[in-house]
Amino acid sequence: MTRITKHKMKKDTPNRRQFIKTGSAAAVAASTISLPTVTFGKPDSRKLKIGFIGCGGRGTGAANQALSADSNVELWAMGEVSEARLNNSLNNISKRKPGMVNVDPKRKFIGLDAYQKVLESGVDLVILTTPPGFRPLHFKPAVEA
Repeated sequence: MTRITKHKMKKDTPNRRQFIKTGSAAAVAASTISLPTVTFGKPDSRKLKIGFIGCGGRGTGAANQALSADSNVELWAMGEVSEARLNNSLNNISKRKPGMVNVDPKRKFIGLDAYQKVLESGVDLVILTTPPGFRPLHFKPAVEA
């Protein structure tokens, strides 16, 4: 037969309350440490060029969020199947983020191959906001670009 023995908790064994107090104090201490944004040299003054593939509601919202992330970004190219949807999205984004939209008419791409043209337009990054069924087709070329 197996014998069951009782063990008393040691007084120095941490409990949940002590763990939370210690963890909170460590988190506050860590948050006060500031790291330099530039270690050597001067900061890069070039604007980050963003391209969007898919200009519906999801794309328009993502564009506004991306342009809110930093003042050194700009909307550079857009691709959409529907010209009306692209123009509507571009107008909305331009109103909300004036000065951050630099989409030349030559970088407004319409059609099923618009994603390829956005990738070839000189963007630094691309955000895919098409319906999920199209993303596998767009994802691999975006990673390889």
